[in-house]
Amino acid sequence: SLFAATTAVACLTPADSADATEATADPEASTDPAANADPTAETPVAEEPKAPTPPPPPPKEPTSAPLDLFIEDKNDTSVSIIWSQPETVGDSGLDGYLIEVCKDGTEDWKAVNEELHKSTRYAIKNQTTGDKLKIRVVAVNAGGRSAPGALPEAVLVKEVADRPKVRLPRFLRQRYVANVGAKINLTVPFTGKPKPVVTWTKDGQPLDTKRVQIRSTERDSILFIRVSVREDSGVYEMCVKVDDFEDKATLILQIVELPGAPATAKIVDTWGFNVALEWTPPVDSGNTEIIGYTIQKADKKTGDWFTVLDHYHRMNATISDLVMGNIYKFRVFSENKVGMSEDAVVTKGEAKILKTDIDYKPLPFTEHDYSEPPKFTVSLADRAATVGYSTKLLCSVRGSPKPKIEWLKNQMIIGDDPKYRQICVQGICTLEIRKPGNYDGGVYMCRAKNSCGEATVHCKLEVKRKDGLGLALGDRAEQVAL
Repeated sequence: SLFAATTAVACLTPADSADATEATADPEASTDPAANADPTAETPVAEEPKAPTPPPPPPKEPTSAPLDLFIEDKNDTSVSIIWSQPETVGDSGLDGYLIEVCKDGTEDWKAVNEELHKSTRYAIKNQTTGDKLKIRVVAVNAGGRSAPGALPEAVLVKEVADRPKVRLPRFLRQRYVANVGAKINLTVPFTGKPKPVVTWTKDGQPLDTKRVQIRSTERDSILFIRVSVREDSGVYEMCVKVDDFEDKATLILQIVELPGAPATAKIVDTWGFNVALEWTPPVDSGNTEIIGYTIQKADKKTGDWFTVLDHYHRMNATISDLVMGNIYKFRVFSENKVGMSEDAVVTKGEAKILKTDIDYKPLPFTEHDYSEPPKFTVSLADRAATVGYSTKLLCSVRGSPKPKIEWLKNQMIIGDDPKYRQICVQGICTLEIRKPGNYDGGVYMCRAKNSCGEATVHCKLEVKRKDGLGLALGDRAEQVAL
């Protein structure tokens, strides 16, 4: 129609109008694309391949349930709770928590916080004293609500007079070790008002009342085992509870006994006077660690056992200093904290120490010549004596062979004169002059002689009268003559 044609023309751009005019003016040109091609026109470029459409994002998922919800505190109008964040959060993160409560016996859950709570601790306030509330916590993120984490029992809104507390003795805070057959009597005190409810478990299970007896009072609880066995070992947990509050304490009981003998023992090698042994640990360690081994040997002739190694920690050993020509057996005991095993494992084989011929050639030996001429190491010193008072002259000499000692006075050999006492012990030479007189002054000489030579040493002795006038005239004249 005319209106449609007019509309189509009006919608053309100026360039389109020009192209349309050219096409109308030359209808033949429009039918030949090669003839109508513009030589200056650029060749069209092929479009680049488009990237594949990414897959749709995975749906957002909520977190896992909050963990470890328990009562932190409570009074007559409020309850404080605490919990741990979910184990699995996911890519959507964690926006916060909703705390919901309902009265016991109903399922009318209501949130107590209008906005999401960020912390893992919350105080539920403005409650009625005496109500029993069920409490749960829900984690919220972009994926929605998580599964709730709830308290196992309803909470009584009431203040506790005295919270329960286990006072575990110090010696029970570490592993308690007892021997098989021992009587176990452990007292664990606690506090709490009103009287707490006490429960015991072993390895997470209720106690066997046939084996273990529990006696509880208002202040303590006693764990009693009349005759302990190894099966009584384990982790014991004591729980005291007052209303919604509880406290727990754990003690580890270990019942031990003597270990069994090592599993095997063998002789690995024998050479010279030595034997190499190896053994394996015992199958039964006595419910405690093995701290060592004791190795014994026995001569086949006598059969008597002697300990060669004790408190030995390795699994192999070399036994030395065995007697040539003897045949030996060996046995091994195992040890733990209780003591040494009652039985031992004996080596299956025997070790024979063979006799060997030894061609001994002594080395040439040249005896050292220790001979030397006499030599005085300490000389005689000049002395002054008083008439009537004994005095001594001392010197020391060395030499090999032992030198012969002679004493001389004024070049005259004293000899066996009883006025003088001559002593020579270990090279210390002493001449004692007994109660010297006016004529005992002069030059004294000590002479030492042996086969290698001779040595002398001398000194002057001055004898004074009691009045202090010095030497007698005869002595002075004798010195002048010398």
